[in-house]
Amino acid sequence: MPVDHIRYDILVQEALRGMVRDVLAEAAKTKSMPGEHHFFITFDTTAEGVRLSDRLRAQYPEEMTIVLQHQFWDLKVTDESLEVGLSFGGVAERLLVPFDAIKAFADPSVQFTLQFETLAETLDESEAETDEEPKDQRRAPQSEKPGRTSVPASPRPAAVPSDGSPAQDKAGDKPGDKAGAEVVRLDRFRKK
Repeated sequence: MPVDHIRYDILVQEALRGMVRDVLAEAAKTKSMPGEHHFFITFDTTAEGVRLSDRLRAQYPEEMTIVLQHQFWDLKVTDESLEVGLSFGGVAERLLVPFDAIKAFADPSVQFTLQFETLAETLDESEAETDEEPKDQRRAPQSEKPGRTSVPASPRPAAVPSDGSPAQDKAGDKPGDKAGAEVVRLDRFRKK
């Protein structure tokens, strides 16, 4: 099987994370969500650079899903991360999430969902396919960070309302609940 020296899988994920950054930057600039748009963002709470309170880290030790719809404030977007204020159980919190930590992004209002592979999953698959090639000849991804651990992505992010209450089972409140919504998995397009 041919070896992908260019690493299209990583380049596509970086481009899709850039799209998420652009969408969030537009929401930050206008200080509102256009139309009925709202976002579910699932991220790895153990990823390097994630900043959240000890209380939230204890409650969500591996991953967390936030909802940006009505009750959020001070959304700031940089090239590397997003920072936002949310309320959890009536307690105001400030979160910082690097884009590399995002595992899933969804806008249920238009049935749009992206699911990202973690860097470790992508590299493990690549190494399994290219055992005969020396590691120092492979292109290292630009976003690789030493010591980063990963958690396998779940098929659907669990909704965590911004008020910290349990997720409601209302139709359309969770990504993937609407008919025809589909999670885009990049490994589907790779030759096995």
